[in-house]
This record gives sequence, structure tokens and C-alpha cells, in this order.
Amino acid sequence: MLPKISVVIVTFNAAHVLQACLDSIYKQAYPNLEIIIKDGSSTDGTLSIIKANADKITAWNSEPDKGIYDAMNIALGYATGDWIYFIGADDELYEDFSALAKQLKDDAGIYYGRVLIKGKPTPGPVDAYKHAKDTICHQAIIYPASVFKKYRFNTRYKIAADHVLNMQCWGDENYTFKFEDVLVANFNDTGVSMTRADAAFDRDKGRLILKYHGFKIWARFKFRMLKEGLFPQKYGKKLPN
Repeated sequence: MLPKISVVIVTFNAAHVLQACLDSIYKQAYPNLEIIIKDGSSTDGTLSIIKANADKITAWNSEPDKGIYDAMNIALGYATGDWIYFIGADDELYEDFSALAKQLKDDAGIYYGRVLIKGKPTPGPVDAYKHAKDTICHQAIIYPASVFKKYRFNTRYKIAADHVLNMQCWGDENYTFKFEDVLVANFNDTGVSMTRADAAFDRDKGRLILKYHGFKIWARFKFRMLKEGLFPQKYGKKLPN
């Protein structure tokens, strides 16, 4: 039997998008998926949609939480898959998610493909510097479940905890990131992660890069930040008012 993949969705007042997300999962050719939903006590029609799909959802829970990553950590407690995949309620899977799923052969591999953002596919494969600076889009990655026996999302980081998790995994000699050239999902670029900054992460980013990516990548990152500070117009930074 093919390994089981837990597809984790966290929701809050997502009635306008959730069914389309679920339908995109149902269409997958990969046969061994379970769906886990952690809802944050929605007050719109989200719970009605969850209940209407209950025969296809392995486990769900609706109660207050402390944000996206706290909800993901809670959802992991319900997941029984060999592999874990996170998708936003406002995102949708493409057929090639199943193509990526069929490549899951190395239990020490963290597999990723591309996602579509603003109509354009993300680049890949990602080198160490790109990974440290920009990370890999969360919806592009299928993780071995063993990652979450060792790590959880650090809820100190309200927007970028997935970036921090990927840094930890990159710096962990027990795991290797493996790129497959497939288009996994359509990523909604109007969500929280694309419209708000994570002040705690911005403060800690250099330290985290040094810890998990090493001195050379950290030095390159710091030099880039210096150039952006000296030449903001060239590097797309806004000048202060």
C-alpha cells in the first residue's frame, strides 16, 4: 500500500473558500489521503461545510486557538499519516500533487515542488542561500511525519513559523530537501502570510540563519542587507518619508 498522507487544513471563517479546497483534494489520483481540519471556532458557515463533508474528513475539531501555527500544532495531534502536508483553506491542489506524492520514497526526504503565486510558478530547486532568505512555500512541501516527532511550529513567530521550521530541517543532518518539478497547488497570495510582516522573525532572522545555515550563508545575507540599506532604490526598498 502507498504511504498515507495527512492533509492538514486550518480554518477560521473560511466558508467562502473551504469547499473548493476540499474538492481539489477529492480530485486527487493519489488514493491514500486523510483530511484533518482544525477550525478556530468559526462564526460563519464553515462548520456547516465541515459537517456536510464529514464522511470524507478523517478528523476535525473546532475550538479557539492562538493562531495559525498553534492550530497546526493541534491538528498534528490528530494526524496518523506517514507524511504530512499543510494547505490553506483558500488554496487549491493541482493534479500534480499526486505526482509529488508518488515520489515519497525516502523517509529522510522533505519533498517539494512548485506552487502558483499570482499566476507564476515558484522557482526551484532552492539553494541554501535562497532557502535561508526566502524559504520554500509551505504549500509546496510534503514532510515525513518524523519531522513533527522532533519539531513543532514555534508560535513565537505568528507569520513565519513555517520558515523557521524549514530552517531547522535544513540544518538537521537527518533530513534532505528533494525537489520535484511539478506544480503542486495554487497559493492564495491575499492571505495573512503575504500581507503582514512577522516582526519577531525579522528581528531574529540573522541569528536563525547563522544557527541553521552557517557562517557563509549568514555573511552573504548580512552583506545583502547592507547593500539594500545603502541602495534602497536599486534593491526595491522604499525610501523613508
